Amino acid sequence: MDVEANQAKQITNDNSNDCAKVNSNSTIDDSIPHSSLSVDTALPFPLMSPRIIELCKDLFRKWAKLDDSCFSVETVSGGITNLLLKVSVKEESGDNVAVTVRLYGPNTEYVIDRERELQAIKYLSAAGFGAKLLGVFGNGMVQSFINARTLTPLDMRKPKLAAEIANQLRRFHQVEIPGPKEPQLWVDMFKFFEKACALRFEDPDKQRIYETISFKEVHEEATQLKELTELFSASVVFAHNDLLSGNLMLNDEQDKLYIIDFEYGSYNYRGYDIGNHFNEYAGYECDYSLYQKKILRIFTLRQIHSG
Repeated sequence: MDVEANQAKQITNDNSNDCAKVNSNSTIDDSIPHSSLSVDTALPFPLMSPRIIELCKDLFRKWAKLDDSCFSVETVSGGITNLLLKVSVKEESGDNVAVTVRLYGPNTEYVIDRERELQAIKYLSAAGFGAKLLGVFGNGMVQSFINARTLTPLDMRKPKLAAEIANQLRRFHQVEIPGPKEPQLWVDMFKFFEKACALRFEDPDKQRIYETISFKEVHEEATQLKELTELFSASVVFAHNDLLSGNLMLNDEQDKLYIIDFEYGSYNYRGYDIGNHFNEYAGYECDYSLYQKKILRIFTLRQIHSG
């Protein structure tokens, strides 16, 4: 068992008797601690840090009586939708442990199904993916800390890493998550389309640009794509749907790759997950010259044909 997994096991075991119970239909195990506390993501870091410490004490019994000086809070790079924080704790035993606190971004509940995410974490974690879920609170979750660095778009182009990402994604696609198995691509696309049609901007320049969009044409193209897709027997799997560099981590010393953050995960076309990943090669600046057909061939062979 690696260090991160052992720390996560110790933290959850020490809280097993004090966890808030949830009903039998819950997507979360009864053993996962719950807190009603929330943390305002708009707070400046010096004011947010004490609130994070208070939250950790509320969630984890063994830390409840520790002095605040035993805690260290720092921001972690990689989050786009969420704010990520690393909390390091010096326990009474003298052991040093670390967890990741993930604060949901404002209004993300409109685009992310948090119940679906928590259910996915339960099964994907059991299959060896991502960080272990340690606790849930009003506007976020606490997970085990992964000692690794976030990849960059340039990292993803390296043949060795591309092959490992393909291997991991193939295993990811084999995990069975309970629930409807229809592709969510079209459901989500047309849901966002309806919301986009109803937008209004106070800024007149933005409103003028918005009014140049032909939503009728966009709807027709999306409908045509849906009809074309239905002509193929495309494989439907539980897909990550957001496999950009920020959701891939690498421990350079152990040469170990991690796929993380499953908040956009759903059943979807396998080809969509692969295509979306390669779209992310362009990075945040959308430099599509970074896309490489050679890497796509390596990736596809590993993803589809590996045993």
